Amino acid sequence: MTTMRVERYIGLLIICATAVIATALASEIFGGLVPCDLCLQQRWPYYIAIPLLVICRLARGSMPTSSAPLLALIALIFLIGAGLAGYHVGVEYKWWAGPSGCGGGTGLADNTEALLQALQNEKIVRCDEVAFTLFGLSMAGYNFLASLGLAALSGLGYAAVRTNGN
Repeated sequence: MTTMRVERYIGLLIICATAVIATALASEIFGGLVPCDLCLQQRWPYYIAIPLLVICRLARGSMPTSSAPLLALIALIFLIGAGLAGYHVGVEYKWWAGPSGCGGGTGLADNTEALLQALQNEKIVRCDEVAFTLFGLSMAGYNFLASLGLAALSGLGYAAVRTNGN
C-alpha cells in the first residue's frame, strides 16, 4: 500500500478546512442565515487551524519533521471543534440546555422605551432552533462530521511524518 506524502495531507487539509469555513461564511453572507453564538464559536478552530496548516506547509521545506507536532496540535484543534459542534447538535435536539446567552438578547437600555425599541429591532437567533437542514442534518451536524474528518486526516498526516518522514 502506498502512503500519501505529507505535503498532500497538508494541502488537502488546507483546502477542506477552507471550504468548510467558506461555506459557513457564504451561508451567512449570501444565504441570509444569521449565526447564533454557538455557530460563531465553532468557527474558531478553523480560524486557528488554517494559519497553522499554512505554517506547517511552509516549514516542510526547511524543517520536515517540524510538521509532526503541528499536525498533532491541528488534530487536537479539530477534535475540540467536533466537541463544540457536537454540543451544539445536542442543544438543537434539546438533549441538554444551551448557554443562557444563546437566545439573542440586547444590550443594556437606559429606560423602558429604549429597551422596547431595542427588542423590536433585535433579530433573535436561538441556538436551540435549527435554521437550515440538508438531508436531515443541521449545519452544526455537518460541522461535527467535517471536524471529525479533518481531525482524522490530520492524524493520518501526523502518522505519515512519524512513519516515513515524507
